[in-house]
Amino acid sequence: MTQSINTISDVVACNLCTGCGACAGAFPTAIKMIDDAIEGRRPVAQEPGGAADRAAMQVCAGVGVEAGEVEAGEVAATDQVEADWGPVLACWEGYAADPEIRFRGSSGGAVTALAAFALQMEMVGHVAHIRAKPADPRFNEPTLSQDRDGLLQGAGSRYAQASPLEILPQIKAASEPAAFIGKPCDVASLSKARQVDADLDARIGLTIAIFCAGAPNLNATERLLDHLGVPKGAQLSDLRYRGEGWPGLMQARWIAPDGSEQVSDAIPYSEGWGRILQAERRWRCRICDDHTGALADISVGDPWHAPPKGEAEQGRSLIVARTARGRALVEAAIAAGVLMAEPRARDVIGAAQPNLLATNAAAWGRRAAMRMAGMPVPQSGAASDLGVWRARLPMRAKAQSIFGTLKRIWRNRLYRPVVLRPVSGE
Repeated sequence: MTQSINTISDVVACNLCTGCGACAGAFPTAIKMIDDAIEGRRPVAQEPGGAADRAAMQVCAGVGVEAGEVEAGEVAATDQVEADWGPVLACWEGYAADPEIRFRGSSGGAVTALAAFALQMEMVGHVAHIRAKPADPRFNEPTLSQDRDGLLQGAGSRYAQASPLEILPQIKAASEPAAFIGKPCDVASLSKARQVDADLDARIGLTIAIFCAGAPNLNATERLLDHLGVPKGAQLSDLRYRGEGWPGLMQARWIAPDGSEQVSDAIPYSEGWGRILQAERRWRCRICDDHTGALADISVGDPWHAPPKGEAEQGRSLIVARTARGRALVEAAIAAGVLMAEPRARDVIGAAQPNLLATNAAAWGRRAAMRMAGMPVPQSGAASDLGVWRARLPMRAKAQSIFGTLKRIWRNRLYRPVVLRPVSGE
């Protein structure tokens, strides 16, 4: 790193925070998460520079994850597939056998199906995941579920800021181990936390990562609601980003002054993500080098190499086993008829997610630009090293990754310390 970062407050100020909530989960009385309409969900230390602010650095993946901080053998690449994507023991393409889970899921419902199966097999006693906040679906909240109905409350993608690791105290207090579902950065922070907390490690029975291209902020959500025709200040009862078919429609519901529930216009996922939401992904997302959950037991994403023919086609999921434990669970779920899935070649991830492969490769150039601008950078993983940047990007993309990033840094004044402005009432 180009300069010393000693506290979680430094991580936030230097634009390296992922918003995972691990620091607040590890030190719940000393660090709190707040919502900022632009920066996203971010931690605030009650005593900036204090003991907790410093100690929480041990669980922060925003500054990167070094090979020595995770189990030996979990990060060593055996071939080009693993150099690009991290550990890949096996891949499948399929869907949840339960038709409602498949329908409600973002693609094929594999995440929910696997979590429900882990509960059924008593591999875990509950599942930590996020769901829409009931009082205001613009926001997310972490929760623990012990049954199918609870899991369905969190089914489908949530393209809004989330801090699932705030729930670490509840996980540690439970008598049975938990499965954890989160974004790749969330799983990375959990991996670091498990290394320094044996009690927490004993309470994690399974990790599932969801492929992620970045988390938009609250301003993006507000623009989406405007586009959907939801009145300003309306009392939302639901905000759906994906699901109910693959990839599904974006649509909202709200309560009118007369008490009736109103339904907004609906727009395709491609329009909502491509034209509205993705522009407001946070800076840390743009320099991420793990969009597919290399440190999880299982990763799940969209198989875009075989795209749906419409907005409401029956969904399919790409399922990747990262560890022996993950592979055993997937194989058992298929054998039990919980998952309907067929094996795929290990290099299918690149065909299914070519945009994420390019984004991983560009990370080295973007981080090089940050160094030129005097900004601190995260510890780089194998997927964003110089060799991958050289091999995976054409010359024009190489130049864009550096000079385009320098332009963005200057235009958006990213070299300035981040100043948080909590959303009123949050």
